[in-house]
Amino acid sequence: MALDLTQRLRQTLRAIPDYPKPGIVFQDITPVLGDGLLFRHVREVLAAPFRAMGVTHVVGIEARGFIMAAPVAVTLGAGFIPLRKPGKLPWKTVRYDYKLEYGTDSLEAHSDACPPGSKVLIVDDVLATGGTAEAACELVRRLGGEVVGCSFLLAIAPLKGAERLNCPLHIVLNL
Repeated sequence: MALDLTQRLRQTLRAIPDYPKPGIVFQDITPVLGDGLLFRHVREVLAAPFRAMGVTHVVGIEARGFIMAAPVAVTLGAGFIPLRKPGKLPWKTVRYDYKLEYGTDSLEAHSDACPPGSKVLIVDDVLATGGTAEAACELVRRLGGEVVGCSFLLAIAPLKGAERLNCPLHIVLNL
């Protein structure tokens, strides 16, 4: 009998303790990406709750978010917007600076990436504390887009990142 998606994900993910620093358990999604059937299924599940919402653009957050978001954009027939670290985009950008537990960070998008009135879905691999996802939502709003939701492959539930996001959320697997 075939395993359900949650069971397959749990068995396929690779947890790497103390990476990138002591005390962190890094969730390695590369085994999921290497399984074509599972990757396709994940793409469909990330997109499904938002199919009827008229999504015009899907945002991916550098870098693993690109891997998850671009296929979801294709699935929804939407454009793809990469959010990058400062200085990585070649044209005029809009920047959003945000606070982290240990400092600050920034995200940028091309100034014309998200036309006013766009219906935007934000997709990323992991939702942890929610700071980066919250910043992505704010950057989309500053560009004139409407955030219709966020979809994540994984959420580290004890970090309570979902509490920071004020939009419909879809999480495939809570850890």
